[in-house]
Amino acid sequence: MARTFYVPRFRLVLLCIGTASTLTAFYPGTLSFRKAFTRINTEVIEHSRAYETLADASQRVGHRLTGSPNGARAEAYAFNLLSSYGFKEIRYEPFEVESWMRDTVTLAIVPNKSDNFRDVPVVALAHSPVEAHVQGEIVDVGNGLEGDFAALKNKLKGKVALVNIGLAAPTQGARNLHRSEKTALAIQYGATGVIMVNLVAGNVLLTGTASVTGKLIPIPSVCISLESGQALRAWMQEEHEKLHAQIHMTNTSRKIRARNVVATLRGSTYPDEKIIVGGHLDSWDLATGAIDNGIGSFAIMDIARTFKALKLKPKRTVEFVLFMGEEQGLLGSRAMVEKLKKSGELDKVRYMMNLDMTNDPTGLNAFGHSDMVSFLNTIGETMKDVEPAFPNQMENQAGLHSDHQPFMLEGVPVVGMNGHLSREVLDCYHANCDRINLVNASQLKNTVRYSSMLLYALADADDIPAHRQTDTQTRDYLVAQGLRTPLQIANEWRWKE
Repeated sequence: MARTFYVPRFRLVLLCIGTASTLTAFYPGTLSFRKAFTRINTEVIEHSRAYETLADASQRVGHRLTGSPNGARAEAYAFNLLSSYGFKEIRYEPFEVESWMRDTVTLAIVPNKSDNFRDVPVVALAHSPVEAHVQGEIVDVGNGLEGDFAALKNKLKGKVALVNIGLAAPTQGARNLHRSEKTALAIQYGATGVIMVNLVAGNVLLTGTASVTGKLIPIPSVCISLESGQALRAWMQEEHEKLHAQIHMTNTSRKIRARNVVATLRGSTYPDEKIIVGGHLDSWDLATGAIDNGIGSFAIMDIARTFKALKLKPKRTVEFVLFMGEEQGLLGSRAMVEKLKKSGELDKVRYMMNLDMTNDPTGLNAFGHSDMVSFLNTIGETMKDVEPAFPNQMENQAGLHSDHQPFMLEGVPVVGMNGHLSREVLDCYHANCDRINLVNASQLKNTVRYSSMLLYALADADDIPAHRQTDTQTRDYLVAQGLRTPLQIANEWRWKE
């Protein structure tokens, strides 16, 4: 659960005298925000095309795996859609990526010195080796957290680690690690393979990257279902002899060129200052990726449509970005940040707003920037004034593993929307059931209208309290947000102690 921060003094004022006129006194631009928010609200409710275009792309394009023909079709689809909305300044930003695609994989379990093999349904996790043939004793590492691996540090070398993707019966306050971080720990302790157990009932196989860098990892990492994991663990308890795993796999990995898609709306007063709103267009190949991240990327395109339809001209330049390669290691967003650094233009990026599986927002997230809480709370209250159904539940906690991360690591302020998805939808994360039938059209429309309001406020405010952090400030910020350890595991902590 993310921690929630408020500014008590400011919050009391809002509770006592939180009218539109009072908000205007605090932030002179609030009245113009309210007028723009009202227009945005009406436009999206009456004319949103987010659900329709996502449904159309799901049928016409299918999955959107980076490096595949489908991925290229998705890039062109986004480019053409933005062009149809009236954008003249649209570009592809190509980048070279090591494209990974699955081929064959098998997993067999056998007791030591036995031929009693049991084949287990399995899917390879991305960036596993091009070819791997591994046999080793299975060591159950439970949830696969740092302490779990450390407790078995002398038993893992040359063995196959069995770990949960999620947290089963977690201890209070335990923070789960990403599957790539668990794989990195297994590699660190000398394991020769990793078997991830999905915790979703229904024989659901989950995919995703097992690499923290987006490059090939040296050992195979695979996923089995909850039911297969339960059966395997029961068998391990029954057997006097140790169980062994045999993993055989082949995959494809080659250099290809993928493309981010960027549409630009020039600012009227501060055209050199940019607000980047982005989300990843790519998906995995087991389904069409309607939730991850169709709802985010197609919301962004509909936000762009809304700005064009209303002829909105905020003070700052807005760049609407559809990233590719997120699922394979944030490759598109990393490429954009590197390009901005080399050109000296990263300082022009005042804010990054990321929509990744964001659905039916209930509030804003200041991402650990306490100097933004009052500002964002005011925006949220103005949104609530326009649409009373908006709860305006503020949060102030940063996280990792999406396209905001490369910007955040370079000190660029990040903002998010607090959304929610039902359990049955989340159970299809990275699985073969992530299809358009999971998408709630009304909730997707809410994502578009609330995100459009927040984006307009950031782009049109006379001043934004947060600024790009220095390298030292960025380090201290990441420490305060509890992100040093996962970044160290991922070999992305650049600061020397």
